[in-house]
Amino acid sequence: MARAKFQTLTEQMFYTLLCLKDECYGMDILNKIPNMTNNHVNIGSGTLYTLLKQFLDENIIKQTKAEGRKQSYILTQKGKEMLDKEYKRILAQITDYKRAFKSEI
Repeated sequence: MARAKFQTLTEQMFYTLLCLKDECYGMDILNKIPNMTNNHVNIGSGTLYTLLKQFLDENIIKQTKAEGRKQSYILTQKGKEMLDKEYKRILAQITDYKRAFKSEI
């Protein structure tokens, strides 16, 4: 059975949405993600703009400005809820890990 779209988020999806808690341009996101992750996560422009289009289509983000080809975006309430759900899912994984290795932590 196929996984529902956006049921869980990839690192690139998660950090893109995290960047969009504040309004920013696509180029800003390309710079922010490596900075906020100490270069652990990078995203290519093709991947980013594909994600932005998908997020727009699903009302996860909204466009706030368009200046020629330069467009800015921000998280919608639906996007915030999605990000919160993913955060809780990650925390549950951490809890499970700690429980599994309780004597080793």
